[in-house]
Amino acid sequence: MVKVYGWMFLALMITAVVALITISSESILMMIFSNQVVFFGLLIGELVLVWILSRRIYKMSVPTAMITYLLYSVINGLTLSCIFLAYTMGSIAGTFFVTALIFGIMALYGYFTDKDLTSAGNICLMGLIGIIIASLVNMFLNSTALYWIITYAGVIIFTALAAYDTQKIKQMNVIGDEGTAQDKKQSIIGALILYLDFINLFIMLLRIFGRKRN
Repeated sequence: MVKVYGWMFLALMITAVVALITISSESILMMIFSNQVVFFGLLIGELVLVWILSRRIYKMSVPTAMITYLLYSVINGLTLSCIFLAYTMGSIAGTFFVTALIFGIMALYGYFTDKDLTSAGNICLMGLIGIIIASLVNMFLNSTALYWIITYAGVIIFTALAAYDTQKIKQMNVIGDEGTAQDKKQSIIGALILYLDFINLFIMLLRIFGRKRN
């Protein structure tokens, strides 16, 4: 679990640094957000990298898995840089702190509880599919009410997933695998899962607590 959170923390730091570098460069911003081909290409690239890591990681070499994971965090930093344009720096920092606090509490609960969280996790996964579909529909409806329903549902779902995924990752550990290629790959895929939970929870909370720039 120390390795998992180490990889997760590294990815979050890379994403934050890349996002800050991006907003400081007008040329990079123009390249990403003024060109739909580039922007949607980055989004598709993110989905492809997550799919590759989720489905193919155990067939990769450890260095390839590491590079793929870190590349995803870089691309995510490029696309997430838009939040620094939309929200004030103070509200972003405050929301990050709140996210870290909530995530930390739920991760500790998931790690130490003796209760099986599988049923709750399955409900959350179904709910996640629901908010993905609702988000796609709302791209056409542009409904404010549906936007806020998705947001608050997302906070609940990703908060619960922080506990469920922590318990699941803990159970993935196999005694005797320490230091093996299998162990390193499990650390990376575990970090990716928690990274996605954290980022999505942060985005949902930012919708609620974030202060828009004038």
